[in-house]
Amino acid sequence: MSVTLSSAKAAAALRTSARVSAQLLVVLVMAAAALWILSRMWSVVWPLIVALFLTTLTWPLADFLRRRGWRPALAASTVTVLFLLLAAGIAALIAVPVASQAGELVDGVSEGIQRLREWASGPPLNIGDEQITGASDAAIDRLQNSVGSAVSTVVTGVSTVFNGLVTAVLALFLMFFFLKDGPRFLPWLTRQLPGRLATDIPVVAARSWQTLGSFVRSQAFVGLLDAVFIGLGLWIVGVPLVLPLAVLTFVSAFVPIVGALFAGLVAVLIALVSNGLTDALIVLAIIIAVQQLEGNVFQPMIQSRSLGLHAAVVLLAVTLGGSLAGVVGSLLAVPAAALVAVVWNYLRDQLSAPPHEPDADEPLPTAPAPS
Repeated sequence: MSVTLSSAKAAAALRTSARVSAQLLVVLVMAAAALWILSRMWSVVWPLIVALFLTTLTWPLADFLRRRGWRPALAASTVTVLFLLLAAGIAALIAVPVASQAGELVDGVSEGIQRLREWASGPPLNIGDEQITGASDAAIDRLQNSVGSAVSTVVTGVSTVFNGLVTAVLALFLMFFFLKDGPRFLPWLTRQLPGRLATDIPVVAARSWQTLGSFVRSQAFVGLLDAVFIGLGLWIVGVPLVLPLAVLTFVSAFVPIVGALFAGLVAVLIALVSNGLTDALIVLAIIIAVQQLEGNVFQPMIQSRSLGLHAAVVLLAVTLGGSLAGVVGSLLAVPAAALVAVVWNYLRDQLSAPPHEPDADEPLPTAPAPS
């Protein structure tokens, strides 16, 4: 009898496991199909994502103006113009000092190359001028033999820059419309959806908006920490262009991995051509130390608190996103994980709550407007 009962339990457990596995497989297939559709629509989805990020940064000012009696269109226009002026000011803050010292930098680069040649010609490498000249000639020949690929690379780069400009312009227009008509979205969505969806989806959308805003603000704070500590280190060492380098570090913090590498490379290069190899190594050590603190301590702690995610989840999300989609995947991994957590927490609360049947005269609850 016990053998029969054990066999029945095993068969029931196997059927349950098979059913759960089939349901999980369906979910994975649907997720893969959704990601494939997004990849086909990426030229539209990417400007939308950038516009949402920009809107979360600029919405507090627009909301402040609206509460002071400004009309939505005027508040959105003012905030958009101020954002453009701020972006232009940041670009000028980086470009003007660099342009004013371009001659010194070029001379420093030439001097740095000459120092590298002198160092390579001495012990322990003992590379002679003939070997260096031969390596230079070989590099030139290889470059001449790959003119076609170089041209295609240039064309690809021009196309990338053009697509970036189109994305930026489209994102700015979308940001304006989000600032102007954003509070109308949830009430409109509530009217369009039937039954229980008219309550659930707007609430999830409002919570997702708040979570996205927390991510962008936490990322800005992390970038500010990087800019302050690295800028202070550059100032102590005596590297020129400290303020532009600090601003570049802050802006680059919004692009994970590549942004930090680019800003650090620029800082080390300027230290090398301006102060010499010793100061360049000191700057490199400072940047590595700050980046390690930021990546392993500050960012996981800040984002885990603001997004409600464990620090290990943040690290794993960034690693998985980078392996799947490169820089863009690293940028979107943490907010995507946070949005998944929002949906999961809402579903869990709804499933654990006791059923409630509203009366016929009881109005449906409305979702709060994004703020």
